[in-house]
Amino acid sequence: MCLAIPAQILTIATDLQTATVTVDGVNIDVSLALVDDVCVGDYVLVHVGFALNKIDEAEALQTLALFAEAGLTTS
Repeated sequence: MCLAIPAQILTIATDLQTATVTVDGVNIDVSLALVDDVCVGDYVLVHVGFALNKIDEAEALQTLALFAEAGLTTS
């Protein structure tokens, strides 16, 4: 079973191939090779360094809240 984490895009590289995203206050660089049409502020599902797909902000926030409730985040 795999787990993808919702993350918000902070910056997108000028080559449009990578982005810096934030998850629970931790910033990481991810590949955008598998997604199209994302912008700064969008939420994406991230798994092993790849943004898999863009998701709705409400869905992302709800999922992050469930992670926090389960004690899976530091927030």
